[in-house]
Formats: sequence, C-alpha cells, structure tokens
Amino acid sequence: MTFDFSGKSVLVVGGSSGIGRGIACAFREAGAAVQVWGTKARLEDYEDPQALAGIAYAQVDVADEARIQAVAMAIPRLDVLVLCQGTVAYERQEFEIETFRRIVEVNLNSMMTCAQTFFPVLKAAGGSIVTVSSTAGFRATRGNPAYNASKAGVVGLTRTLGQAWAGKGVRVNGLAPGFVATKLTRVTTDHPERMAQAVAGIPLGRFGEPAEMAGAALFLASPAASYIVGQTLIVDGGLTL
Repeated sequence: MTFDFSGKSVLVVGGSSGIGRGIACAFREAGAAVQVWGTKARLEDYEDPQALAGIAYAQVDVADEARIQAVAMAIPRLDVLVLCQGTVAYERQEFEIETFRRIVEVNLNSMMTCAQTFFPVLKAAGGSIVTVSSTAGFRATRGNPAYNASKAGVVGLTRTLGQAWAGKGVRVNGLAPGFVATKLTRVTTDHPERMAQAVAGIPLGRFGEPAEMAGAALFLASPAASYIVGQTLIVDGGLTL
C-alpha cells in the first residue's frame, strides 16, 4: 500500500538520526511537510545532513519543558506527531539514581510533555500521535533499568492516551522496534561476537532497518489504521517470539 501524506504537517521529535531520521524521510517521500527536532545546534552538525534535505530542523532539548513549549508555538498546524526521542547509558550507569532520572526524563516524561503540548493542534486537525518505544518495554534488558522502565512506560502511556483522546479526535498508537543498527545499538554492532549473538536470536536472521520502522509509523498515522487505538506494534523480526 502506498501512503499519501500530501498537504499534511508532520513533526518527528528525535528525527535527526537513526530510526527517527528514517521515519522523517519516509513522511517526506510520502508528500508531507516535515520538521524534526534534535539536540545539535544545526542540521549540518549531523552525519550526512543531505539525507534530510527539504526537512525543517529545530534544536530542542526535550528535557527542557520551556523549550518544547516555545518552539511549539511556531507550529500552528500539526497532523502527525512522532515521538522518537530516546537515550541510554551503558556500563551499569543506569543503576545510579541521577542517571536513572535523566534517562526517564528524556525517554518517558518528555513524551507526555510533547503530547500534551501539541494536543490542541492535533485535535484541531483530527491528527494522530505515534510513539516509538522498544521491545525492551516487553521484556527484561540486562544492565539498563532506566531504559527498560521508560520504554515500558511509553507502552502504557500509549494505551492510556489512546483511550483518553480517541473520543476527542486524536488517535494515539506506537511501535516497538527490535534491534536496529543506530548509535544506541553500537554497543552491540561494534562487537562481532555480541552482534552474532544478537542476530542468532532474531528469526529473520538480521537487524532491522530504519525504513522498516518507518513503514509501521506511516501505517499507524494513516487512514488505513483509522480503527486502531492505543496499540503498540512490535516490529522486531520475531525477536520477542
């Protein structure tokens, strides 16, 4: 199925790299006017900025509620909000309470801030929200309690906002990626032994691509998913089976 988002306005929070970038580019190719938020000062500061040609960019630290609200004021219309922000800390740093709080602030709390901030314009447009969590929201992840708890929280938030806002004209759904080669998974992809072990647990026998996550996002935001509310679609090549 080909998805057409011509004339639609899309914001991808965390869309400057990785899965978010793949989603942003897919909406652009589907005809939407796309903006992405990232943490660096300029789009040119990212690797291969030309991949995001034609996409507007704003620097937003999603842990800063005031910054979110200030930049949001410049977006008077929005049809699709994709919440793809996320971070992780390795070497058991997430067992330190300050690191735990920082991870949860970015991965979970900021999603609620963004959703609540953009709810009025999404309601006016009859729009939708697509959250991006992780298969970590459905199983344990060794050494990463904050990442795991925050992603499980996103799954729960997606259900609850889906229920709360469906009657107000805003559909909320999400997708949970499995292993995708991004900067967050380099702890695995940069080590051949870990990589081989990870791939061995995936029935499809490979990592996913950002474009494959994008397909799920476009579907959930499209009229083809008009009767789907509060669900998180697992896109993991069979990893969690």
